[in-house]
Amino acid sequence: MDKFIAAIQNIFKVPELRKRIIFTLSLLAIYRLGAHITAPGVNKVRLEQVWNEVSGTLLGILDIFSGGNFRTISVLALGVMPYITASIIMQLMPVLYPQLKKVQEEGEVGRQKMNQWTRYLTVALCAVQSFFVATWLQRNGVILNSWWMSVLTVATLTTGTIFVMWLGEQITERGVGNGISLLIFAGILIGLPQGVGQIVTKVQSGDAFQTLGVIFLIAVVLALTALIVYMESARRKIPISYASRRVGDQVFKGQETSLPLKFNMGGVIPIIFASSVLTMPQTLISLLPTDPDNPGSFWNKIQSFFQQFGGGDPYYEFVFIGLIVLFTFFYITIIFNTDEVADNLRKHGGFISGIRPGAPTADYLNNVMTKLTTIGATYLALVVFIPQVMLNGFKVARLPFIGESLDRFFSSTPGLGWINTGMGYQFFFGGASILIIVAVAMDTVAQIEAQLVMRNYEGFLGAGSRLRGRRN
Repeated sequence: MDKFIAAIQNIFKVPELRKRIIFTLSLLAIYRLGAHITAPGVNKVRLEQVWNEVSGTLLGILDIFSGGNFRTISVLALGVMPYITASIIMQLMPVLYPQLKKVQEEGEVGRQKMNQWTRYLTVALCAVQSFFVATWLQRNGVILNSWWMSVLTVATLTTGTIFVMWLGEQITERGVGNGISLLIFAGILIGLPQGVGQIVTKVQSGDAFQTLGVIFLIAVVLALTALIVYMESARRKIPISYASRRVGDQVFKGQETSLPLKFNMGGVIPIIFASSVLTMPQTLISLLPTDPDNPGSFWNKIQSFFQQFGGGDPYYEFVFIGLIVLFTFFYITIIFNTDEVADNLRKHGGFISGIRPGAPTADYLNNVMTKLTTIGATYLALVVFIPQVMLNGFKVARLPFIGESLDRFFSSTPGLGWINTGMGYQFFFGGASILIIVAVAMDTVAQIEAQLVMRNYEGFLGAGSRLRGRRN
């Protein structure tokens, strides 16, 4: 604790770091102020009723990435989601279009071009998503069903996202940490008191099963937090050796270093991919009219299926997990090209002991990455699946053959009823929320730590006996 307090004091001893942190906190405060400005024409009472009807669905995950703004349909309702989607698309485009890869390799100029195109794509995506949101709000009676209200909603939400995107970029450039990640982080933290309030209410009810459920939930959250910290910190270090070089009459001895590989290189991106893919058919089908005169029609059956296709539904959970695993592998192939890494090592005289340079090195790295990604994908799936089942339940009655038997068993067994219905908490305790909070906190602390150590101050993690305050 003394070391932590000393690190906080050291932060305020560095003028530049102090300014960056104050700047970051100021913009986060502005972001939270925007969350309290409701979009024009929204019926708050009806909106709350709609949210009670769709609680536990994919909209809960979307609300996480909007920083809690989607639930209130504030002017910042779409949050950073369009920007994240645009960034992911722009990362994938160079694979499909070699011309963009050449732009990417132009250094700082290329990076600025890609960033500019990402902004344009963000505006386009935001306009489309805003239209779907406006249509959804009108169908549920939250806003007036008129064309001018649709235009106003689209303009408001698009402008709000552009403002959020600007805030995130300013924090990244002039503040501390990744701006977009910190905006999501702040939104989740703001909602945590409500989640804690739910826990207190459950405990105060005096029900023994409710109290045991709360203890179980806290234990699972702590265990998942420990798992996330371990997995996000873990590295598989590949030893790299560099051959000795002769420059004129001098011989430079080869160096020994390592290539650190994370188990989860994709971070929360595969979860975003998976949730976006699952949201698309649900959104489109919900916008299409039903056929009340023919309730047994094939089309009505499809609509009925997707109405139940959400958190806790076995089909949804299996598809969601499958997509997370699929996109984890897919995204790794985009951001980590083993052929390029092997080629760069060969050009700079580096090699892996016992492995020939070139294609054999690429094959070795590919084999290692496959194993690491398998572990990482399993870890991501568990982090998302376990809390989601606890919060929303696992509707076993939907399973074929054994569903009804399992449903009766869990319903009639004391202490197991929550498996069917869930514990009824919000998404604040969901796996995606915990992953974002832990990962962003670790990244931000690491950046502050680097700034302190660079200026010869002791940071949060300490540095043994070498660093004790300011060195003269």
